[in-house]
Amino acid sequence: MPEDETFLPAASPAEPAHVAPDEAVDGVTLRRQVLEIISDVLADSDPQKARARAQLHALLAAQPNEPEQALLQHLMASRNLTDDPHDDPSAAGSAWSVGGDHHATPQSLPVLVDRSGEKPIEAALDDRMLLTAFQPIRELPAGKVAGFEALARFVTGERASTDAWFQGAAAMGLGPDLEVAALHCALSAAGQIPPHLFVAFNLSPATCADPRVAPLLLEGSVAPDRIIVEIMGKIPAGELNALTDAMKSLRRRGLRLAVDGSGPAAVSAKQLLQLVPDIIKLDRNFLDSVLEPTEPTDPLPDMLDLARQAGAVLSAEGIESREQLAAAIDMGMVMGQGYLLGRPSVDPDDWSAWNAEADSSEVRHNP
Repeated sequence: MPEDETFLPAASPAEPAHVAPDEAVDGVTLRRQVLEIISDVLADSDPQKARARAQLHALLAAQPNEPEQALLQHLMASRNLTDDPHDDPSAAGSAWSVGGDHHATPQSLPVLVDRSGEKPIEAALDDRMLLTAFQPIRELPAGKVAGFEALARFVTGERASTDAWFQGAAAMGLGPDLEVAALHCALSAAGQIPPHLFVAFNLSPATCADPRVAPLLLEGSVAPDRIIVEIMGKIPAGELNALTDAMKSLRRRGLRLAVDGSGPAAVSAKQLLQLVPDIIKLDRNFLDSVLEPTEPTDPLPDMLDLARQAGAVLSAEGIESREQLAAAIDMGMVMGQGYLLGRPSVDPDDWSAWNAEADSSEVRHNP
């Protein structure tokens, strides 16, 4: 382990070593942002929105301890709100459900549908229901913040994971729509990131080829040469050529491409060499396999050779321990991220602190 570990954030003894991605977001921060949205809605004095305000008041009164669920139902009901003066605001939202059941379990896909189950609604695609969490990505071995990964978070009372939302949307044919909405939200939030830092956005292979994506990336608040597109999920053989073609014009503008080199979403060596990514990301399990090998062969030489052939650099994700950090550095990885180096946050105050650290090249000591 290198002696200089001064860039490590202060440890939080109460935090478990392994936490699900959605649980990594500060619940207090999420609730505060939900309450701010509610406050904005209720403070609007537009007479034409009086019924919407009454609807939200009624939902909050019915669920005083669950503002997230009240806001979710308000957003959904607003999609179907009519101008009928006999409508009862207290019943607003009753025509809609989450996963077909207001008491859906965390294992349920949180797809928003009407009672008939035939017409998907776009409430989950509304930016007001989406938040962006940023996680710092640090240069190795120095530890300076080099950029951020943008991660989608949903304002809902559900405990379903982010993956479940995207899987549910994909199952209803809304996968690209939800990804594009999340990208739009993330690009807006990324306007607060200093211009010398990069931002990584996760997109599935199919969405990369969606005609809405290139204009968003080229006309957003982040210059193309500061953008990294991380391919999310496996690449079906039939989508590889379309993905490569879709990325060509963007990469000519300086956009970089990252792929998974390990884990369940890892691309094959053949696909990797065809894509020629700029970055190969290796997960926590890969680091552990080097630290405590269970196979007779070492996976590192093959990965180093593959990176050399592709002209890519290696980046570690899921770094949760000093041993994993040391392994990533010893392997020659140039970037790393994980709870040890900074947890995902939806709080702009955290973003500002990371930005200030990057601007000043200051380091923080781990007590």
